[in-house]
Amino acid sequence: MRWILVFGALIGPSICSREKFFGDQVFRINVRNEDKIDKLTRLVNSNNFMLNFWNTPSTFGHPVDVLVPSVSLLPLKSFLKSQGIEYSVMIEDLQSLLDDEDDEMQHNERKERSGDNFNYGAYHSLSAIYREMASMAADFPDFVSRLKIGHSFENRPLYVLKFSTGAGERRPAIWLNAGIHSREWISQATGIWTARKIVSDYKKDTAVTSILEKMDIFLLPVANPDGYVYTQTKNRFWRKTRSRNPGSNCIGADPNRNWNASFAGEGSSDNPCSEVYHGPHANSEVEVKSVVNFIQEHGNFKCFIDLHSYSQLLMYPYGYTVSKAPDAEELDEVARRAAKALASLSGTQYQVGPICTTVYPASGSSTDWAYDNGIKYAFAFELRDTGRYGFLLPANQIISTAEETWLGLKVIMEHVRNHLY
Repeated sequence: MRWILVFGALIGPSICSREKFFGDQVFRINVRNEDKIDKLTRLVNSNNFMLNFWNTPSTFGHPVDVLVPSVSLLPLKSFLKSQGIEYSVMIEDLQSLLDDEDDEMQHNERKERSGDNFNYGAYHSLSAIYREMASMAADFPDFVSRLKIGHSFENRPLYVLKFSTGAGERRPAIWLNAGIHSREWISQATGIWTARKIVSDYKKDTAVTSILEKMDIFLLPVANPDGYVYTQTKNRFWRKTRSRNPGSNCIGADPNRNWNASFAGEGSSDNPCSEVYHGPHANSEVEVKSVVNFIQEHGNFKCFIDLHSYSQLLMYPYGYTVSKAPDAEELDEVARRAAKALASLSGTQYQVGPICTTVYPASGSSTDWAYDNGIKYAFAFELRDTGRYGFLLPANQIISTAEETWLGLKVIMEHVRNHLY
């Protein structure tokens, strides 16, 4: 969820004719003090250089990543220099990374259409992910079921995989959420990989088996299907939903500012054109409302985990206030053990802490909503990386990212299992 600006011309419906970014670059702007934050905030609000930040600067010490259109490179460099704001170029040729990503994805889909199995080390279309979910449910009918919990604004189904070894509809449960921000492709990829891992490790891994003997796991790998499709057909860096906003030409709301947890508070916007627009009211986005309804009707969820990217963070409530959550000490201890387990595989280091002070204020988030609604063990992961590729994490890092994330998830789920009451 770092800040990047997106530019380009919309020229067609296919993945080959999405918005183009020829000559565009990604800058990393270093925020050293409050004065620099104020200057960047004014830059966001002024819309100079046609900039469109994904989030507003909030905490000094945190770098701000900005995708700069080619026409604004020289003017922006001059402005930053005049203001004494340091920056570096993180990605010099954005379009080449997009071309590589597109080529690899299309090559993989051709192979799968010709009969190859689903490749968990590749990025996939929504339809391919949904087919794989159906395949898992068909192959393991006594253990896995694919549930339709609602639909998107554009009427795409919201499918959840339920993993259950026991009778009854309302056993203690864990909710795993991915892809709420559509451009964060590593989250959807990690989500579907995790589904396969649960299936393959049951009765083989003692920890997984013991978790599933006491609890059900629900996994939503694509929480924002309309946005995900849009990233593959029109704008690779689309974040929000695709709902219409009456009175505005700007589309969508941020589905992770739309939950009823200090709704419309700090870290969100009432401007429909903002990337953190909270929507007209809490749960206005049908994708969010569908999850809320399902979890509330179930009534026995003990854990809620939301997978995002990027920054390598493992966070817990609160996002909407700097005040400590009542269970902050326990959540911090669990998160630190999970981060340690995650790092044990490849050495990937995660920063741990509450959302508000670890990254930035964020009202109306899923994690805060879960916690405020009695789901004590509520966490948000920001997966790889820390900015080298940002939202364009190469597919050759999917498996290693998912594998290390799984080690962290297991620590959290085991803790929840051991503290059922």
